[in-house]
Amino acid sequence: MTEETDRTQEPTARQLAAARGFVAGHGKPAKAVVESIGRAGARVVLVGADGALGDVIVPSAATGAALVEAVEHLEPAEWDAATVAAVKIGAEHRRRMAC
Repeated sequence: MTEETDRTQEPTARQLAAARGFVAGHGKPAKAVVESIGRAGARVVLVGADGALGDVIVPSAATGAALVEAVEHLEPAEWDAATVAAVKIGAEHRRRMAC
């Protein structure tokens, strides 16, 4: 692997604060699914205990995994039936997605 594709950076203070703030605002435990988004890096999709969705963009999947590990009450997850069932999408979110 090249150095470019194998970048393992620690999450920034801003990324950590965003994830911690999400957990604090949406309940414990929260789930996190790390998804590669190509050259842009990775998206850490957050699912709160209340079913809310959030995300944090990081430079790589390895950084995403480090973010999940560093945030208390944030559990690694996959898009399995339990994670999907935990998501609660409200009417306002559905309206925005329809546009």
